Amino acid sequence: MQHDDVIWDIIGNKQFCSYKVKTKSQNFCRNEYNITGLCNRSSCPLANSQYATIREEKGQIFLYMKVIERAAFPAKMWEKVKLSKNYEKALEQIDESLIYWPRFLRHKCKQRFTKITQYLIRMRKLVLKRQRKLVPLSRKVEQREKRKEEKALIAAQLDNAIEKELLERLKQGTYGDIYNFPVHAFDRALEQQDEESESEDEEEEEEEDDEDVGKREFVAEDEVEESDLSDFEEMNKLRTSSDEEEQDEEESSEEEDEEEVEMETNTKASKSKGKSPANGSAARKKRAYVEIEYEQETEPATKSRTT
Repeated sequence: MQHDDVIWDIIGNKQFCSYKVKTKSQNFCRNEYNITGLCNRSSCPLANSQYATIREEKGQIFLYMKVIERAAFPAKMWEKVKLSKNYEKALEQIDESLIYWPRFLRHKCKQRFTKITQYLIRMRKLVLKRQRKLVPLSRKVEQREKRKEEKALIAAQLDNAIEKELLERLKQGTYGDIYNFPVHAFDRALEQQDEESESEDEEEEEEEDDEDVGKREFVAEDEVEESDLSDFEEMNKLRTSSDEEEQDEEESSEEEDEEEVEMETNTKASKSKGKSPANGSAARKKRAYVEIEYEQETEPATKSRTT
């Protein structure tokens, strides 16, 4: 017959328990059915004939219950109840299953159920996020890959050296027209040389531009160069020539006006001759007197001497 106090006296205090873990502050229990993880009288699953706990299996939460009536049947010791995924319904199931049980077990089962649901939610969130996958590599494989990389590097250096030597010999014309050498490598080398020469020219131009940066010069306030004076003289000549052309145009327009006036007087005289009597006693009309004034624009006279 099972006696809880006797079992606890043997396991808890005096003799050894394989599930007990001792520390400086308190003792812990590693039994998978322990509801709190602590080694004490109320939480020990071995020293309590009536016991309940919560466990999680593959994302599903179950309620385990043990009663003294099944103590003689170890294969049927624990009763397993599947809890709902809905939090509120699961709490109602725990209350219904443990309605006449001690309040301590009901409260601890609810606490454990809450913690398990929280870490299941965190697990689902972590699965949805992108994570790094650590792939183990054996040391032999790493060494083999390293040796392959070294051999490939040596072969690449050798190929580059052979290509350069062949290009130099091709430039020198040592082979002549004996071999049909592919022109692609030769053209590529020429393009590289052109790019290098262009980059060097650009660097030299930048250096020349940078030489004048920060250079200081002193300039007079009213300094006028000879070229500026010659420009002023040319401007004066252009102005005088334009004035002369304007005067010529005015004179030509005035002469045209005089000719028109003379033509009008002649026509009037001819008309009067046709209307005059035969004896010609009527006197001719006098011609209109026209005054013509000429305006000439001249350069301003030079300053007279004050002496």
